[in-house]
Amino acid sequence: MATALITGANRGLGLEFCRQYAADGWNVIVCCRQPAMSPDLDALARQYATVRVEALDVSDFSQIDTLSRKLSECCIDVLINNAGVYGDSQGYGFGQIDYQTWIDTLVLNTQAPVKMTEAFLNQIKCSDKKLIVNISSLMGSIADNDSGGSILYRSSKAALNAAMKSLAIDLKNDSIGVLTLHPGWVKTDMGGPNALIDAHESISGMRKLIDNFSLEQSGSFVKFDGTALPW
Repeated sequence: MATALITGANRGLGLEFCRQYAADGWNVIVCCRQPAMSPDLDALARQYATVRVEALDVSDFSQIDTLSRKLSECCIDVLINNAGVYGDSQGYGFGQIDYQTWIDTLVLNTQAPVKMTEAFLNQIKCSDKKLIVNISSLMGSIADNDSGGSILYRSSKAALNAAMKSLAIDLKNDSIGVLTLHPGWVKTDMGGPNALIDAHESISGMRKLIDNFSLEQSGSFVKFDGTALPW
């Protein structure tokens, strides 16, 4: 039975990843900061014996190391770095940037996925699938940026894309793949009610890409529907 580890799994895309993988019979390790505050995760864990809920604040790297030691005997087929934050607030754009918030955004959106990959590398190596999936955004594309704004979010996702492109090269000799995905504009707390697609459509599309992944695709930046995206 394959195993997925998903961060930021208490709502939105992470929760839908959990629902779909659990329904398909995967072992699912779901992580969020406060599991006790997530009745949806609790309900999934009650419904599926294969769902394991773990408390994890990915911005606290000591917690990541502790969880890795706790899960040292697990093999993780797919690590899904989903946890993230928008960071930009109305009224705090260029000229009024909150630089501490920018640092916090970079830690959560960029450094934490790299740290998760480092900490769980042995668990990924011993699996069959050996895949690291990162939920990025088209807003991390420099070539696509024709509207400006959102400096904190854009820069953190562009940095994530660059870091994961390097990891794809560094880990290829170990047959470990790296896939960076744009989920689309999704109706979640972050995406808002005017978004174009729902979480089920986005996750179903991304899961097809994950299921059909081959090592030759490692390092690519792709939309949920399979469209290649510009850096």
